[in-house]
Amino acid sequence: MKKKICVIGAGRWGKNHIRTLNEMGNLGGIVESNNVILAQFLEKYKGVKGYTRLEDSLEDEYDGYVIATPAETHFPIGKMILEAKKNVLIEKPIALSGEEAKKLLVLSQENDCKLMVGHLLLFHPAIIRLKQLISSGKIGKLLYLYSTRLNFGTVRTREDVCFSFAPHDISILNYLIDELPIDIEAVGSCLLQKNIPDIVIANFTYQSKTKAHVFVSWLHPFKEQRIIAIGDKGMLCFDGSGRDNNIYYYDKIIQWNNGSPIKCDEGMSTIEYDESEPLKNELEYFIRSIDNKELRIADGKSGLEVIEILENITNKINYNMIKEV
Repeated sequence: MKKKICVIGAGRWGKNHIRTLNEMGNLGGIVESNNVILAQFLEKYKGVKGYTRLEDSLEDEYDGYVIATPAETHFPIGKMILEAKKNVLIEKPIALSGEEAKKLLVLSQENDCKLMVGHLLLFHPAIIRLKQLISSGKIGKLLYLYSTRLNFGTVRTREDVCFSFAPHDISILNYLIDELPIDIEAVGSCLLQKNIPDIVIANFTYQSKTKAHVFVSWLHPFKEQRIIAIGDKGMLCFDGSGRDNNIYYYDKIIQWNNGSPIKCDEGMSTIEYDESEPLKNELEYFIRSIDNKELRIADGKSGLEVIEILENITNKINYNMIKEV
């Protein structure tokens, strides 16, 4: 019998979870406080149960829940579901503080429930392929990673651009480098609202000496989502902005001759990868994990690690802002 999942929130991203789960045959219920919106979805997805209150859905038997509501609601809704001993996938960020994320993790362990966070790009076939290429030594020793996530809007009023955009990039860095940073430096600019940075640049150093930096902004004239990996034997670039979505390998290195740097450029080639849908991959993984003993990717622990890094970035930005006053 197929697992039945209930989606909480039928908004901008929740509707994608609803559509995908329905296509997979796993959509069981929808929780949406807006009666008009809920009625529209129930008309479209026949046989699916609808609720305006989460509490009512908990009286029915669902194998798991997906939380696709505003970030500030993730903790209270997640807490309620885990206390009801239900499995849950919470969209990123898992919470808005490390303290909240820890409480959710502890609840999942105490109640023997699966807790997963929507770090969607860990299920993007291009990111998985990048991981394979780096691990296989395609670019030699990994020296540096650079990630950008830039767009015009959507501007938030309860969370800054770092908490809104950067969970994707930080989860990717943790995944590709397979380490947590030992040092973080960050600067941010509050251009539209007081104490809510619209632009953030963060630099990371790792035990392996690998360096990385993340640049996020919702005040940018065009969309740019790019990750670049630099090794001592080559370079990789994935442009996820929607123009071509290719992975490029650059056979470019710097060699040394008697203390002088020599540029070696053997050109560029395209690397193929499976073009499966990331959201479907993520939801299939969550559903499979319900019967498995372990949840290895995007689990509650990794969600907490990302939040702790985000808090570290925020603290560094606040410190630098205080110094500027």
